[in-house]
Amino acid sequence: MAKAPQLDANGKRKFGIRDKIAYALGDLGCNMSFSLKSTVQTFWLVFMMLETGLLSALLLVVQIWDAVNDPLIGSIIDADKRKYKMGKFKTYIFIGACGLLVGGAAVFLPFPNADVVVKAILFVVGYIVWDAFYTIANVPYGSMLSVITEDVGERAQLSTWRSIGSMVGNLLPGIILPMIIWNKVTYNGNTDFLSKIEIPKGAEELFRPENFHKNPVTGDAYAAGDAVLNPLTGKQIEVLLGERVFIAALIMGVIGFIAFMLMIKLSTVRVDENTVKTNENTEKFNVIKAFGKFMKNRPALGATIAAMGMFLGMNAATTANTIMFATYFNMASLSGLVQMVGFLPMFFFMPFITKIVKKYGKKESSVVGTMVSIVGGIIMMIFPMIKSTGVALVVYLVGLVLFGIGMGVYTCVSWAMMGDAIDYNEWKFGTREEGTVYSLHSFFRKLAQGVGPSIVLLIMGALGYVSKYGTIGQNAQTAHNMCWLVAGLYLFSAVVQFIGLALVYNLDRKTLDQMNEELAARKAQKGEAATEEAVVEA
Repeated sequence: MAKAPQLDANGKRKFGIRDKIAYALGDLGCNMSFSLKSTVQTFWLVFMMLETGLLSALLLVVQIWDAVNDPLIGSIIDADKRKYKMGKFKTYIFIGACGLLVGGAAVFLPFPNADVVVKAILFVVGYIVWDAFYTIANVPYGSMLSVITEDVGERAQLSTWRSIGSMVGNLLPGIILPMIIWNKVTYNGNTDFLSKIEIPKGAEELFRPENFHKNPVTGDAYAAGDAVLNPLTGKQIEVLLGERVFIAALIMGVIGFIAFMLMIKLSTVRVDENTVKTNENTEKFNVIKAFGKFMKNRPALGATIAAMGMFLGMNAATTANTIMFATYFNMASLSGLVQMVGFLPMFFFMPFITKIVKKYGKKESSVVGTMVSIVGGIIMMIFPMIKSTGVALVVYLVGLVLFGIGMGVYTCVSWAMMGDAIDYNEWKFGTREEGTVYSLHSFFRKLAQGVGPSIVLLIMGALGYVSKYGTIGQNAQTAHNMCWLVAGLYLFSAVVQFIGLALVYNLDRKTLDQMNEELAARKAQKGEAATEEAVVEA
């Protein structure tokens, strides 16, 4: 006979490990789609061979949709008063999850020989469809943290478990996907891979098909199974298999859908969803007013600046990082594994995060972490100066590990900090505006995720990267320039995180305690007033 679940004072199942696992599964589902964003630029740059300037412009175009998408859907969810069998948030998550079954693959349709106009249309339409369903699932998922529990400590635990789901959802595809989609070219008498690039000017003689039957370094004829070397760099050629990207995106959509369904089934909503709306005074939603309040909400603003900085390091640098591994370190297929080694230390904080936060505070601990990340970024600036690629890779990894350690605390508490920022909005302005605050935060994060890579693509073009040559035709100087770009982006990322958390975010441990005490007192007063009113009516 199954053991009856323990109930709280309101008759709901008590908060426990089931809620934590469920919430982690939700972000795993989100990141089965979100983690593909790191492959979008690489796919369209290397396989579809869109010119860096055009791809940069198209990324900015789809960010206009992002700008409308997040706040619009957030306000729609806030204003929705209909009764749903699963509950409002879970219903929207279900709709988004269904769309993401195929939405993630929509932006990876593999037609490299299509006209450039057709490619541009495929990119914009595919991205818009994908991003719409992602937002429909992600915005209510983020807001659910505050309706699963009102307890501050339990919210912090949910935030930590969300980070676990996020990292698993990012790391597994991040490690496995490059191994699947990148292929090191070995000799089998076939030079068809050359048809995938436009031969670099001045290198036509080197890239003649007949020259790829012999080693350009030794001059000896290739034997079956030998690594085919790039005549420009002397390193083994790697090519991106675009068709596999499309198939992998479909598989990830199915995995994400399963994770979402488990999250919906296992999680329990304990807070009235009708209290989580744009305005307790039922005012009509005003995006300008909401944006103005958001800019006055220092915790939300600081946490958002820090998140933008984090994504500049984790997303904006991704394309340059992949190109760097393909052209400089000659290990694009293992780039995800190397990145995992660098960010693995973030997992070490998981068992201790509650104790660390309780003793030192969320802000205080996170600020120290950003200082460690800055040290890691400075070390990364050293590796491009090292001539030996083996030693340079070790130094790069040392810097990346320190960067990851520094991000560990903030990554674990970032969503709890946004939960505190939503409480701050209620504390200062008298309204929670949960969905709106979260969606504006999400908008700025997406701005970093979209505009950042767009700017990086332009910088890559300025540093010598030519899209029509693919990764095969880039020269040694361009490959080295990618190293400087990656190192600079990580350092810049750490500095932005420090500014957001140390200088803008103002909810230190003392202020947070004061805010929570005053909010609790207000709720108690409202409860007493409601009781007195009920007695009078009776």
